[in-house]
Amino acid sequence: MNMRAEDQRVAQRGLLRAASLQHVTNKNLHQTDRANLSVALRALLFYLKDDTAVSPTLGGRKAALETLANIKPEAYERSRNYLSGDITRLSAYLRHGVLTLAEVRDYALQQVADPARAGKLVNEFAWRDYWQRLYVELGEGIWQDREPYKTGFTAKNYAETLPEDIATGTTTLTCMDSFSADLCATGYLHNHGRLWFASYIVHWRRTRWQVGARWFLQHLIDGDPASNNLSWQWVASTFSSQPYIFNRENLQRYTDDTYCSRCPHATAGTCPFDRDYESLEQTLFPQLHRRADSNTAPTPPAPYAEPAVRDGKPTAQGKALLWHHTDSLNPAAPQVLAHGDAPAVFVWDTGWLIPNRISLKRVQFIAECLAEMPGIIDLRVGEPADQLLAAAHASGSDYILAQRTPDPRLNAAADQVSRTVPVVWVDPPPFVESNRGFDLKRFSRYWKRAQFAAMQLTRHA
Repeated sequence: MNMRAEDQRVAQRGLLRAASLQHVTNKNLHQTDRANLSVALRALLFYLKDDTAVSPTLGGRKAALETLANIKPEAYERSRNYLSGDITRLSAYLRHGVLTLAEVRDYALQQVADPARAGKLVNEFAWRDYWQRLYVELGEGIWQDREPYKTGFTAKNYAETLPEDIATGTTTLTCMDSFSADLCATGYLHNHGRLWFASYIVHWRRTRWQVGARWFLQHLIDGDPASNNLSWQWVASTFSSQPYIFNRENLQRYTDDTYCSRCPHATAGTCPFDRDYESLEQTLFPQLHRRADSNTAPTPPAPYAEPAVRDGKPTAQGKALLWHHTDSLNPAAPQVLAHGDAPAVFVWDTGWLIPNRISLKRVQFIAECLAEMPGIIDLRVGEPADQLLAAAHASGSDYILAQRTPDPRLNAAADQVSRTVPVVWVDPPPFVESNRGFDLKRFSRYWKRAQFAAMQLTRHA
């Protein structure tokens, strides 16, 4: 994404300020309370999106393990679709690598007498693994329509900006305004709420999915480009066989009538969702129904194969510099445990924070994770490649050691740095492995091959 002129000026000021922040470390993030941490982060990263709320989701491995200890696999299967259901709330920790998919799967399987009783929860973990594999393959391509819309419309029929009343929570639809308020205030939405909200934005308001996806990523504490964008594409029908829509009955049932009971549209007979699915489809997708007799088939998605591993086993010698990034904030990660005394660095990436208008809530969660990391981490501000090279030079390191990431921006920085200082990647424990690789064209194809391995405990060497 290209920066606007004002964004560039802000970034330049941030880079100048970074020069005075060379002695800021993760230990400086320890504050008396979370409110003070917000103030400190605002002073450090002055260009963050205006945001006064503090998310209830606490960052760090300690909070992650406490959350993991409370999961109930069997209750999850029964009630996951209800906003009041027994969900896991693990997504933010998985997104930032504080927990691994392998360890949460192992824990879930150990909580049940029969592995099948944890099947649905493991299946949900597999969706994240699936999205991440696609992210490795697609890179920035996750921002592009993977397939044509199956709605009778083309991309040019969808708006390029988010309607103001959605962003401000003033649509007068109690459900949608509540979702907007919760997203902006807490940085979290129940998965079912995300689906309803995304469907409303794309199909009822006819807005491009990319617009909603960017807005979600500003606020979601668990905002992961792969899971977020490809889920939006699934709703929009650019990566699924049909668009996802819902009606009032569906929403009312899974929200325990929380919104409809106090919505003016419910009593006035003006609820846009209060129809059967056939009527909704005819209203939302009139062109699709006019083309029902057409023999024109949608373009199938491009096939995917298991991506090749970019690097071999670590071979660098000498003094390592640990690079902690937004996908690897686990104090128990193998590279952290093995190199606990090594100098370490984390870069507040201005090229990500500024143009994407990342909220303070998101940054605070990351900071809370960094505060629990062992050792002294040099916190720098600027472009990752420049700051990594500066940190390697300042610490006299011979190579940079980091957990592998599918993030194309971080990989591009590593490629640039590796021209001067070797970058060695460490793979996190795999969720599943297959000698034959995986067909990533659709989740069902991936799951057919992954299911057996996914339902097994991790085998430790």
